[in-house]
Formats: sequence, C-alpha cells, structure tokens
Amino acid sequence: MSQILKNKRALVTGGSRGIGAAIVKRLAREGADVALTYSSSPGLASEVVKEAQALGVKSLTIQADSRDAGALIAAVGRTVDELGGIDILVNNAGVAVIGPIDDFKLEDFDRTLAINVRAVFVATQAAVRHMKIGGRIINIGSTNAERMPFGGGAVYAMSKSALQGLVKGLARDLGPRGITINNVQPGPVDTDMNPADSEFAEMLKKQFMALPRYGSAEEIAGMVAYLAGPEAGYITGASLMIDGGFSA
Repeated sequence: MSQILKNKRALVTGGSRGIGAAIVKRLAREGADVALTYSSSPGLASEVVKEAQALGVKSLTIQADSRDAGALIAAVGRTVDELGGIDILVNNAGVAVIGPIDDFKLEDFDRTLAINVRAVFVATQAAVRHMKIGGRIINIGSTNAERMPFGGGAVYAMSKSALQGLVKGLARDLGPRGITINNVQPGPVDTDMNPADSEFAEMLKKQFMALPRYGSAEEIAGMVAYLAGPEAGYITGASLMIDGGFSA
C-alpha cells in the first residue's frame, strides 16, 4: 500500500454503500482516517467502518440527512473533534429522480437540489473553515452534466451541471488558501441502485458507451484518491470525466 494519505483526515458524505463506501475504503487503504455520513443504513455504515478500521486507521459513522444543513455542519464538526481536523471532504451523497416534465413533482425537484447542490455547498463551507494548506474538496458529479441522451433526466442533469459552476467559482476563492476543489464525473457504475446486468444497463452499453461495460465503484474511488493525494496539487476547478466514453 502506498499510504499517500497517511495522517490525513477525511469526511465522505453518503459513505455507507456503492461509490461512497468504495471511496471510504480506498482512502483508508491509503492511510487516511475517515468519517462517513449515512442517512438510513446504520448497519451498512458500520460494516464499512469496520473494514476501514481493519486497515489500521480511525473511522466513524455519523448519521446525517444531507437535506439538513445543521446535521451536515455538525458532521463536519464531529469529524474535526474526533479525528483531530479535516483535510479531505468528499461530497458523495446524491439522489437521482428520473421523470418526464409533465409529471415531475416539485417536491422531487426540491429534494434533488437540496441533496445534490445545496448540501455540497453547506458541507464545503463548513469544512474549509477548518482546512489548512493542502486541503481537498472533491465532489461526485455525473457525466450527465455533459450529456443526457434520454428523456426524464433534466432535473438530475441540471443539479450535476450546477457543480461545474460551483467548483470553478470556489477554485478562485480557495486557491489563495492552498485548497483545491474538483468534480469527479462518473458514467454508469455498477452498484445496487444501478446494476450492470439490468435491461437498462444493456441498453446503455450497446447504444452509448465507447467501452461496452459499466465502471466499478473502485475505479471511481481510485480517481478520488488521486485527487486527494499530493500529486494532484495543481488540479483545481476541474470536472474530470470517468465514464467509459459515455460523453465522447
């Protein structure tokens, strides 16, 4: 193990399953102490923490609904208190509601923006107050910010496109403080919510992918670990695609 993140402290929102869980475990493997938030899966969150702790790092779970600004701010505070600071924030928690414009519910619109956009800003604002030179903010966006090739995804695509503007602007605010901020934009990834063996997946692989396969959560986690590490210190304000050519 390279241990490129030894002595770093990280918080991953939505870290109990899928891409978030893979990120927690990869950061731990690289030597970082890691806290994760979860909304409604305490058992899954505990299992992820146990795997991280088995790698010899500190790790803890924090229950926090990303729609609740106070809960997110408290999660950052608890990370700082229990891990001794925060060097890395991964804004991973997200929601995807797909539906045609005629039937799309306003409450789903509001929930999408609250979790995919507002929560990213809230957690980032709270974290940078504690970060020093070398701090890293990494958002999990989506290739759909660049390409939405089927109907029903407008609101989701809009929410992920908003992160592109956010990182460009915040790169200017945070650059003088030695803190970088970037988006990782995955394409289709094999998770329990979007399995690679479904009819929908087969359609995507045949019609839209340059590489005819889904990505793995571990591949996304590898890019996050790189951005969190010392070799990525000159990357900021970027939205980096890892989508198997979906947007090509």
